[in-house]
Amino acid sequence: MGAVNSETLLGGFIKERQQKDQIEVSVATKFAALPWRFGRGSVLSALKKSLDRLGLASVELYQLHWPGIWGNEGYLDGLADAYEQGLVKAVGVSNYNEKRLRDAHARLKKRGVPLAANQVNYSLIYRTPELNGVKAACDELGITLIAYSPIAQGVLTGKYTPENPPTGPRANTYTPEFLAKLQPLMNRIKEIGASYGKSPTQVSLNWLTCQGNVVPIPGAKNASQAKEFAGALGWSLTGDEVEELRTLAREIKGIRMPIEES
Repeated sequence: MGAVNSETLLGGFIKERQQKDQIEVSVATKFAALPWRFGRGSVLSALKKSLDRLGLASVELYQLHWPGIWGNEGYLDGLADAYEQGLVKAVGVSNYNEKRLRDAHARLKKRGVPLAANQVNYSLIYRTPELNGVKAACDELGITLIAYSPIAQGVLTGKYTPENPPTGPRANTYTPEFLAKLQPLMNRIKEIGASYGKSPTQVSLNWLTCQGNVVPIPGAKNASQAKEFAGALGWSLTGDEVEELRTLAREIKGIRMPIEES
């Protein structure tokens, strides 16, 4: 229901906006490999329903949301069918480990369809894609790495401290003990940011873009946040600053995302 609601709302917003001005809108959406969805036909069926909700003839990027329990070959064939039919301009996957990524790339390549993206959890304090071969495979194969949770659910904004930890589910990961270990890194992020006139959020996002072939996708809840995120573009940390922050981040342990290890 979340996907249905978001696509319907987005479709309405696009229509309303385009009635005022002719603007170009790029849309990416996903196919969820739910247990009752079987084979390549389910991908096309779901995509066409998404396009109806969005009020669009095609989308720029259509991704598999996560590896299916079974039938991944059929899902990939469905992505290729959608690409060949012009319903999508590019196809991608999400949360694929290196082996799954290489297999998906090879299967799509046989159809002459490029694998455009792999969307994985990646941030300054969660660098698993650098360690498990995913980042290197993306670079080798020409697959863009889309980084979700690039500011670690808000932790890299600096708004949380050992005295003011997050609430809800994220409190289980970002505990006061974890946040205490994070402070030396956050202090240096703030110092570097001050030298550029940038916020900790902007420094953390820029660190990701400095890795090359990485597109961070922070979630904006309002216009103010969107403007802040845009401030991560148009400038760059130095190589020394990138490595200094990575070195400080190595001292922080304790974050695991099992989905990428399956």
